[in-house]
Amino acid sequence: MHAYYVYIMTNASRTLYTGVTNDLQRRVHEHRSGQCSGFTAKYQITQLVFYETTNDIRTAIGREKETKGWRRAKKITLIEAQNPAWRDFAADWP
Repeated sequence: MHAYYVYIMTNASRTLYTGVTNDLQRRVHEHRSGQCSGFTAKYQITQLVFYETTNDIRTAIGREKETKGWRRAKKITLIEAQNPAWRDFAADWP
């Protein structure tokens, strides 16, 4: 069984980025190390503040699209339901 992740990352000023991946640890590392160009590099998106897991890629992609379509306030509500302190879930990852 494969796992797929919908995730939200942020920076010090709480700019939000939503993505989907099949390897959350690798993907967070790519964001942090600058391997991802564009938006996440420009805004230094390095902190993992939300994620959810599914075993179906279609479900993950659908959820990513749904979440990306939400207003910022709804995304913040989603984050704070799981992570009220906005701690970086990946802070202790290698």
